[in-house]
Amino acid sequence: MFKKILIANRGEIACRVIRTAKRMGIKTVAVYSDADARAPHVKMADEAVRLGPPPASESYLKAELIIDACKATGAEAVHPGYGFLSERTTFAKALEEAGIAFIGPPPNAIAAMGDKIESKKLARDAGVNVVPGYLGDIATTDEAVKIASDIGFPVMMKASAGGGGKGMRLAWSEKDVREGFDSVKREGLNSFGDDRVFIEKFIEQPRHIEIQVLGDQHGNILYLGERECSIQRRHQKVVEESPSPFVTAKMRKAMGEQAVALARAVGYYSAGTVELIVSGADPTGESFYFLEMNTRLQVEHPVTEEVTGLDLVEQMIRVAAGEKLAFGQDDVKLNGWAVETRVYAEDPYRHFLPSTGRLIRYWPSKTKREPDEVIRVDDGVADGGEVSMFYDPMIAKLVTWAPTRIAAIDAQVGALDQFVIDGISDNVDFLSALMQHPRYREGNITTGFIAEEYPDGFEGAPADDQLIADLAVIAGMVAVITDERAAEISDQLSGAIHLPCERIVRVGKDAEHKVRIKPYKGGTLAVLDDDGPIDIVGRWTPGQRLLTVRVDGRERIVHVRRAGRDWELQTRGASHKVQVVPPHVADLSKHMIEKPAPDLSRLLLAPMPGLLTKLDVAVGDKVEPGQPVAVMEAMKMENILRAPKAATVKATPAKAGDSVAVDQVIVEFE
Repeated sequence: MFKKILIANRGEIACRVIRTAKRMGIKTVAVYSDADARAPHVKMADEAVRLGPPPASESYLKAELIIDACKATGAEAVHPGYGFLSERTTFAKALEEAGIAFIGPPPNAIAAMGDKIESKKLARDAGVNVVPGYLGDIATTDEAVKIASDIGFPVMMKASAGGGGKGMRLAWSEKDVREGFDSVKREGLNSFGDDRVFIEKFIEQPRHIEIQVLGDQHGNILYLGERECSIQRRHQKVVEESPSPFVTAKMRKAMGEQAVALARAVGYYSAGTVELIVSGADPTGESFYFLEMNTRLQVEHPVTEEVTGLDLVEQMIRVAAGEKLAFGQDDVKLNGWAVETRVYAEDPYRHFLPSTGRLIRYWPSKTKREPDEVIRVDDGVADGGEVSMFYDPMIAKLVTWAPTRIAAIDAQVGALDQFVIDGISDNVDFLSALMQHPRYREGNITTGFIAEEYPDGFEGAPADDQLIADLAVIAGMVAVITDERAAEISDQLSGAIHLPCERIVRVGKDAEHKVRIKPYKGGTLAVLDDDGPIDIVGRWTPGQRLLTVRVDGRERIVHVRRAGRDWELQTRGASHKVQVVPPHVADLSKHMIEKPAPDLSRLLLAPMPGLLTKLDVAVGDKVEPGQPVAVMEAMKMENILRAPKAATVKATPAKAGDSVAVDQVIVEFE
């Protein structure tokens, strides 16, 4: 067994690998860019080596710097995590030439599966079902249009070396192909150094299901069940679970055996994943097709670990050290259900725009491991840390396990309520809303779920009348306690102030309640709309951020924030603006004139912070509604910005190559 390994990655996956290595008694070496000098993975490791400036191309992607770090520290092996150099054949070969073990598959397997065009040909030859399409290299947009028309719309355009949702565009028409083909080529070149594109038929009602495989260097290859990864946004996974609510034992066996056949065909060992697209329209479950093979550890590997009881990182290390697998296919059993949600730095209320900045406060959910419930948080950030524009926006992965699927989902809702993230935007509300969505809970999902269920964007999870009523009494309690504290300030000129206990509480735009509040030691009595008394067990302390109370026996975990003169209460997948005022103020406020919102229709604003890579218009140009005007790159993804209406360009304050802030003016129209 290795005595020391280097982790050629950052963030949560670096921390994840370090934890397992420490448990195995192996010393660890972290690497970091200047942006990550104080990151948790650097502190966790036994040693740390600086690589270079923040851009990944100058630090984490420089193979020679990783090898130099191994030689300087005496690391015998490298775990690449996922992303960065994890699927770079040249990196695996360079390590091999330097006498350093690669904790992953052999270079030839990475090469075979890294080329999506060649990998589909290999899969077809190995007896694996493949999606109908054109697997040759496509040079021009006109050629792409002809091929797409021959296959039949809808089609998917994919970068040959792509992955992680990058370098992919769905095309429903010739217009979509003409607009998207060049973007796919650019994303492939910028992210993977390869601009080749292929086109395949888009499977309707698609489910994204993947098979985890594990092999050793002695010819043993197993499959460890499947993961359902159909909840995606822009082809990036948001929720994963194992097992899949759609897959039967017969399907699992057929998929698993095809995945093993493919792995065996390329001499695979270590952990890997065979991704399949499955037609949800086929009730037999037999219409499944090979998408790609990821020759690395997947982001969603924890759900497989929780249902199989295996530590996949440990297995990868043992395989790399030459050990045989200590179990066979018949020993692999799936126990219970596991769900993973990805907590991202993005704003779901603003069409999921990326968010960057300092984590002023980061309190993840409390973890636990009990016979009937597991709550696991894999993260790589801490209070005061920075979410940088240079890397992936993931903050944490929340994994829950329970004996049944619904229990695992309910554990997600409770655990998401406990996350406190201040300083940047996050998608916790959206994840909670997904977990509560009836269609998701039924297991009736496809890769189009988010687009279908939230066509106009996300506005928060719907709240029932009982939750709104409970929030009204909680807000009343918070406001009265705040006012009482203010009244206790000494040396006030007016002397003691008498504070009435009655308040008018408006939750959102529509719900209005009259609340009478009487705090007592350890709790609060409330009367809502002159009905019977309500007992609130637990009490809010001024400045308290996360409040856990019982309202007539109902547990409520509520985030409390001041929002100017009002309050913001966040719970169960929604943030509620709450106004709490005395009755006479409520009467007078009805006569206040609302300030009209400014007219921004003449401006094209940057929807997120990022790099303006392309500006397609100049002063005097006429544009039509929906016409592409500019291209922005943020968090390693390209975003096409379109004209909001027919207009003439008056000014272009921003230029291609500029780094722009959110809401910065890019184009001004007449």
